[in-house]
Formats: sequence, C-alpha cells, structure tokens
Amino acid sequence: MSRVSECAWCGAELPPGDRPLRGRVECPRCGTATTDPWPTPEQLEQAYAGWYRPAEGRFSGVGDAVLRRSRGTLARRLDRIAPPGPVLDVGAGDGSLLDAVRAGGRTAVGLERESARPDIREMDILDLDEEGWAAIVFWHSLEHHHAPAEALAHAVQLVAERGAIVVAVPNSASLQAKAFGDRWLALDPPRHLVHLTASALVSRLRDLGMRVARVSHVRGGQVVFGWLHGLVGTVPGTADLYDAIRRPEARQTTPSGGERAFALAAGAALLPVAAVAAASEVALRRGGTVYIEAVREP
Repeated sequence: MSRVSECAWCGAELPPGDRPLRGRVECPRCGTATTDPWPTPEQLEQAYAGWYRPAEGRFSGVGDAVLRRSRGTLARRLDRIAPPGPVLDVGAGDGSLLDAVRAGGRTAVGLERESARPDIREMDILDLDEEGWAAIVFWHSLEHHHAPAEALAHAVQLVAERGAIVVAVPNSASLQAKAFGDRWLALDPPRHLVHLTASALVSRLRDLGMRVARVSHVRGGQVVFGWLHGLVGTVPGTADLYDAIRRPEARQTTPSGGERAFALAAGAALLPVAAVAAASEVALRRGGTVYIEAVREP
C-alpha cells in the first residue's frame, strides 16, 4: 500500500505528515476523503474474494428478495425519468437491476470486475466508447472506482441527450458518519476508495454540465441500517450486525451462534432508535446515503 498525495476526487494536493483520520485523508478543497494508504491490486482482489458476493446470495432470510424488489423500484423510476433506450449499470453486481430493467422492455448492460453472465461485461467504464445510453446508473459503485471523477465525466460523454445519470453513494457528511467515525459501516475499506459528500457530488455533476433534477437522502438505501449497525456496535459482546444478517458463506468474520443471536436481538431492540436517528438526518438533509438524478440537457 502507498500513501496518497492527491485527492481522488478533485486532484488537490493533500496535506503531508500526520493525518487525524484512520484509513483516509480529507481534502481541504472539496471535503471528500481518499482511502489512505491506497490498496494494491492484489489487496483489492482479496477484498472482493468469494465471500463478498457469493453466487448463492448475500443475505439470510428475505434480504436478497428485498434487494431485488428495490431494484425493480429503481427500474420503474428510470422509465419515468429517462428517454427510450438502453440502460448501463456500472457495478452491476448479480444483475438484479438488469433483470428489472429488461422486464420493463428495455435493453440493459452491466459492467463489473468479474461476471458470470453474458449481459455483464468485465470492463471499466473508462474503456467503454458506446454512446447514446438513455440512463447510466452508479448504484453504490462510484465509491469503488479508482478514478471516480473521471468515471463520472466519461459517463456524461456517453449518456444521450436528455438521458439520465443516477448515482447513489454513502454520504461522508452525514450525521451517522460523524457519529460513528472510524466504525461507520459505509467506510468499508479497502473497497471504498473515495468517501464523497453530497455537496461534492452535486457540484461535480453541475460542473460537467448536467442539470441536477433530484437529490434524495432516502432513496439511496442503508439509511436506517447504517444507524442500526453503528448502534449495535456500541453494545459489548455483540457480533458485527452486517455479518450477522448475511449467509454463512458471505460473512467476513465467523461469529458464534450466541454472538450472532445477541447481535440480532440488539438490532431488534435498537431499531426504533435507529429509525428516529435516520429520520432526523434525512430531515436535515444529511442522510447516510445520497441519491442523485441528473439530466444531460441538449
């Protein structure tokens, strides 16, 4: 790993010497934080190993079904805001959004690090030269990109006139990010390479000539769970809640049955508190995630 000297978002020089944040350094110009030290390709390969997204699914119970349903909601939203034409999903994961978009009658293509499906290409958006996409989606993927600002700028070049770019990312200026600090769920090192604020993302889209049509602190997901994960983490003796709700083969750690049960029980007890905290940060427009729709004007 190597120490970073430039902001991964705006390119500004980062302060040398001691840095107060663990695992990241905040840019004095744009407020975005860059993961520091920067992981090597080998470390990233290990970080995305089989447990991260196994073929059988990630979550216990109805978790994966809920995710598929949410992708259906997003697909219907794309039908309302985007002109006719194909959809590009950058960071397509298991392809749930592609399936939902295709069910609505559109063509859809995904990009990923690794793919087990013919409609998901193993390539970087920076290597894509096909233009005229009706919508390009970065659903919790932009923060994983090694050159996020360049990826977003390239997407603007590829999207059709009146086409939409939809981005959902963790909001590092959220109340939950401030409350939990180094324990915030959405830091997710080393996979998350850049830690964006809502204002930095909106500003960049406008600088690229896009009309920002919607900014939501609800639609990006994980708002309540971000609080719940952090609150459960303050209870002594509990397992990591995110691991506790995942299938055994999708866990980064291996909690005992008792630790997992305790974490789930603590989550159930603290859910009302997490819901109130999430509602408060949404009302203050400092939600744990930010969802943005931007349109390319002719």
